[in-house]
Amino acid sequence: MASTTEQTTGEAIVASLLRHGVDTIFGVPGAQTYDLFEALYQAADKIKMITVRHEQAAAYMAFGYARSTGKVGVFTVVPGPGVLNTMAALCTALGCNVPVVCLTGQVPSAFLGKGRGHLHELPDQLATLRSMLKWAERIETPEDTPDKVFEAFKQAQSGRPGPVSLETSWDVLGQRGEIVLPDAPYELVKPSVNEAEIAAAADLIAKAKRPMIYVGSGALEAGAEVKELAERLGAPVSSFRGGRGVMDEDHPLTFSLPCAYEVWPETDLLIGIGTRLEGPYMRWAGMQWVEGPGKSEDSEGPTLIRIDIDPVEMERFTPHAGIVGDAKPATRALIEALTERGTNFEDRSAQLADIKQATWQAMQEIQPQMSHLDVIRDELPRNGFFVEELTQAGFTSNYGFAVHEPRTYVTCGYQGTLGFGFSTALGVKIANPDKAVVSITGDGGFMFGVQELATAAQHNIGLITIVFNNSAFGNVKRDQQTRYDSHIIGSELSNPDFTALADSFGVDSYQANTPDELKKSLKTAIAKDVPALIEVKTDHASEVSPWKFIVPRK
Repeated sequence: MASTTEQTTGEAIVASLLRHGVDTIFGVPGAQTYDLFEALYQAADKIKMITVRHEQAAAYMAFGYARSTGKVGVFTVVPGPGVLNTMAALCTALGCNVPVVCLTGQVPSAFLGKGRGHLHELPDQLATLRSMLKWAERIETPEDTPDKVFEAFKQAQSGRPGPVSLETSWDVLGQRGEIVLPDAPYELVKPSVNEAEIAAAADLIAKAKRPMIYVGSGALEAGAEVKELAERLGAPVSSFRGGRGVMDEDHPLTFSLPCAYEVWPETDLLIGIGTRLEGPYMRWAGMQWVEGPGKSEDSEGPTLIRIDIDPVEMERFTPHAGIVGDAKPATRALIEALTERGTNFEDRSAQLADIKQATWQAMQEIQPQMSHLDVIRDELPRNGFFVEELTQAGFTSNYGFAVHEPRTYVTCGYQGTLGFGFSTALGVKIANPDKAVVSITGDGGFMFGVQELATAAQHNIGLITIVFNNSAFGNVKRDQQTRYDSHIIGSELSNPDFTALADSFGVDSYQANTPDELKKSLKTAIAKDVPALIEVKTDHASEVSPWKFIVPRK
């Protein structure tokens, strides 16, 4: 039942967040958001406030919280430069389809659009946010607040999830009004499955002999259905980054990206579930079908079926048959249609097992990265979280780190936002305090957010961060060496003493320069469950490039 009470806009925002199940908010206070922080203070027993040292970290932590749980992540920063500092994290959330809510301020309402140069004023902050987020709006009055927050959560979660923003003018946050709170939060409404689309896809599957399934982050909640479909079809299941863990890596039909590439030439039908299909159609096929194979009757390659909740996706890359819907019920409906048809497939289990084993052995040449990843996998519990980063071990982990459960492999997706990992992993650990969380990062990426060691120490966030230190932006330096006649510029780095730096923040530190030393340090750090940094020094010259297994050359 709806309730009416007199509140400030800031208090109404917090009350609305609580109605939507928010238990944690990340942020940095400032003049334009004082009244929101006062309301958070009054609700400190119900909602945890995690103060960070840079606005970007607040947004990344909200991203990590949301990515690892499937819930909405919330952060708050001041307008203008504050919200602009979060843009890298917001575009990461957009690229990864992660529901994040940005709560920000605005200049006083009398100054909106005046261009008078008020504190933190942008020419048009709302237009700036709308240009890159899924949705952005302004709270104009206290009475508007519950409906605007409700709509923000609806937009963040419905259809293709993504980041949204709500801004409120400085003076409006402190205004009082009669607030009517809804009796229930927004409940996700999933689109119904179109039976004709299911039938068309089932007919195409019945004609195939060697199918493959390719999954993305849109399939994270459909693991049981994907597994059942794969076993019915005898089809390998692969993904690049976002879909890692949809099926347990130990399952014989779960194929890493390089492994799936080996059976791609013989694949006559591909079922894409909740994915942009970056692996097969960008990494393998060189984007030769920029509009999708369904646009051309004489296109080479396998028949393509897509399941995606976003109808626009069927136009971005057109399949031969498209099913618009949530992955879980849509895949279930497809299984039922195939059952009715009695569709049977040849048993390829022996062949697939041999290919999987041979590919895994071939990947062992990527050293020392594979040895380090093997140690992390051995020590990290199966339900522990692994947060990758744009570093040599991170790229290798896209295919060389076994993932056993959905959401436990946290990635920045196609945005490739260097420096996202450490701050994001702090949010993952806040959301999952009883599980081990390991962040791997390079020396370059780690320094993007090194100040958040203070946040880890202040809030006792038991994240384990492994810094692979090769004193370089490794990929850039390698490309300069191989493509530009070793004209090295801007890619070599001079670093601090990372272990001493961690010590200065009150964070446990370890030096581990061999896989055995890493294993010992990691085992100790996981057992202690306090903020920890492990530095692993590597030699850039001896690191084997991981890219041949991500972008194969025929």
